[in-house]
Formats: sequence, structure tokens, C-alpha cells
Amino acid sequence: MNDPVEKLHQRERDQERHRLRDLEARDLEVEATRGARPLEGFAGGHTTWSSQQDDRAATEVFGQDEERRTREEPEEEEPWE
Repeated sequence: MNDPVEKLHQRERDQERHRLRDLEARDLEVEATRGARPLEGFAGGHTTWSSQQDDRAATEVFGQDEERRTREEPEEEEPWE
């Protein structure tokens, strides 16, 4: 292993293995602890967003879909008899 590129790659692999071992050790430590856990990324604060705001936003974004669909769909023609 005299090749400098190979040495660099081996060192990077060793660093990655070490990093993964540290992460696994932290995971095992957390898993050993019993009790309530906050959701990942959850700040714990209450939101002021209401379902009415969701409904209003959905109407603005998707409200024109039905109208657009009826304009784009061809009208059904009566079959020839």
C-alpha cells in the first residue's frame, strides 16, 4: 500500500467506519433510555395554523380544478343509431 491515493482512500474508509460506529453507539444509548421522546424535528411549540386556513388555501389552489376539467373534457356525443 505505497500508493498515496490508496492510502487516502483507506484513511477515508477508516474515518467513515469510525463515524458510523460513533453514530451507532449514540443510537444504542438513546434506545437504552426509556420514556417519552419528542418527535424528530419537532420544536414543541404550538401552532396557530387552523383547519380553516387549510381549507381556504386548498380552495385557492385546487378550486379551479373542476372548472378546468369540465372545459378540457370533450362533451359526450350521442351515439349514432
